[in-house]
Amino acid sequence: MSVQTTLATESITDSEPAQTAADEVAVARQWRLVWRAFLRHRLAVVGLVVMVIIYLVAIFAEFVAPYSATQFNSDYPYAPPQRIHLIDHSADGTHVGLFVYGYKAKLDPETLKSTFTVDTSNRIPLTLFAHSTQPYRMWGLFNAHLHLIGPKDGHTQVYLLGADHNGRDLLSRLIYGTRISMSVGLIGVGLAFVLGLVLGGVSGYFGGRTDTLIQRVVEFFMSLPTLPLWMGLAAALPSSWGSLRRYFAITIILAIMAWTGLARVTRGRFLSLREEQFVTAARLDGNRSGRVIFRHMLPSFTSYLIASLTLSVPGMILAETSLSFLGLGLQEPVVSWGVLLEDAQNIRVVATAPWLMLPGVAVVIAVLALNFVGDGLRDAADPYKR
Repeated sequence: MSVQTTLATESITDSEPAQTAADEVAVARQWRLVWRAFLRHRLAVVGLVVMVIIYLVAIFAEFVAPYSATQFNSDYPYAPPQRIHLIDHSADGTHVGLFVYGYKAKLDPETLKSTFTVDTSNRIPLTLFAHSTQPYRMWGLFNAHLHLIGPKDGHTQVYLLGADHNGRDLLSRLIYGTRISMSVGLIGVGLAFVLGLVLGGVSGYFGGRTDTLIQRVVEFFMSLPTLPLWMGLAAALPSSWGSLRRYFAITIILAIMAWTGLARVTRGRFLSLREEQFVTAARLDGNRSGRVIFRHMLPSFTSYLIASLTLSVPGMILAETSLSFLGLGLQEPVVSWGVLLEDAQNIRVVATAPWLMLPGVAVVIAVLALNFVGDGLRDAADPYKR
């Protein structure tokens, strides 16, 4: 009898953790369930980590970049990337520490082309948290001198990812371009999200003539060829506009064309939800239309909106990159990934300086990371997959 009692006690004890976990899931909030399901999506987690790193680089661009985006050295046009070394065996002994080798530049008298060879006798030590002799304005608020990595002497220029035709450091320009390209995606998607949500919600909730009018506007915008329209609107911007003004104008242009898809989906959801019993009960309870929409109807498909928002950012980034690559988007002195890729339009340049295509690699990595996160959120928010 005692043996049976002991076995029963052990069985109850073993089942307690499983029961506790089940109880936690049963009382957990929606966002916690979505987060748990998201963590099981490995590619989404990797994409989230990459996305966080990219946005941290964008936020702290002045500190992460070795130099400013405009600093140049005319003696090193199209200088190749310098590889970072750790150990140097030379005639004067073994040196351990981060360093790069300098260049030996040779000018062809006939073609006037500079060729660079590695100069192993010129060792340039590198250090983390390097102190630069040229201060910069951190976020435009205060002066700073520290960079994440740079030469120890603070004034020698190195090219870890190579240089462009003006001898400007490509790594620094790529980092500064991250801030512009990634912020265009966020701002553009934010504007398109608000337009699509408001107009689609009003169309689906009220119906009738309001629905007809808004849907005709949506269909008009959807019938327009996107890329030619972008090119035409971007080309119509006055050349006298400054960089900041042009930046916001391009963002608004991208947002104007990106809201229609979300508006159609939101309208369809509202048409199906407005006849549901909980919506009818909310109306009969005396709630105004605004409260019914935002308090009762929108939360029922918030998961879809979050996924749609995440998946729309890559499209905005690609649109800005395409316009700037064609010379119709952002222009110098603004630095974005599209502006940097504009230097790689010439096949001769690409053949002699392939590192100028690295901004394209950055675009691919950012778009893939955002798509992975969007897919993970979509799957995690789907109640039928949890």
